[in-house]
Amino acid sequence: MTEIVEGPALAALTCGKPAFLVVLLHGEGESGQAFIDQALNWAPTLPKAEFLAAEAPGGRWFDAAEEGGLEKGLAALDRFLDAALEKRRLPPSHLALVGFSQGATLALRAGLARPGPLKAVVAFSGGQYGAPAPQASGAPPILLIHGDADEIAPLAAMREAKAAITAGGGRVWSMTRKGLGHALDDDGVIAAGDFLTEHVVQKKGGDDHDDHDHDDHDH
Repeated sequence: MTEIVEGPALAALTCGKPAFLVVLLHGEGESGQAFIDQALNWAPTLPKAEFLAAEAPGGRWFDAAEEGGLEKGLAALDRFLDAALEKRRLPPSHLALVGFSQGATLALRAGLARPGPLKAVVAFSGGQYGAPAPQASGAPPILLIHGDADEIAPLAAMREAKAAITAGGGRVWSMTRKGLGHALDDDGVIAAGDFLTEHVVQKKGGDDHDDHDHDDHDH
């Protein structure tokens, strides 16, 4: 399998070594350029974070029809993330993942499996999540954003993922976008930025509310 490579990036606005790395995983058949453009909305409140769009081999993170295809994609992503963190001299816990479509599926599965735990995971319009369970080291805060008119990855996929993660002791929020298909919209992008700002940047006293229940928010 051809390795994942670094695509376009948005350097930390502080102009020094980044304190955090936010990796963006595009949808199938797409590239990192469109996704890195979204990071322009998030960077002002995350000035110490570098945003990096990864590029999938041939525009696809994994072959869903291939036996073990998802596992191969996860292994390739792990190698990529380890190298990206090492290059920037950052610990595994200073990473956040944001994915769309197939990239969202990979971001969620990787986010629950990697050590750290990660700062945050945001998954837009993901599908075929399976039933991921958090590692013993703990799960990152997770935000699932999905349109209720998604014709490619039905809304049920998000609800099943939320139930599975919650049952495993994970911390998960969800946002349902009325009338939205398999796409990102402005409200979802804004919510993602707020979520990343809240969870990537350390706050004094921590986030005590993380352990509470989190309901779907319909907008």
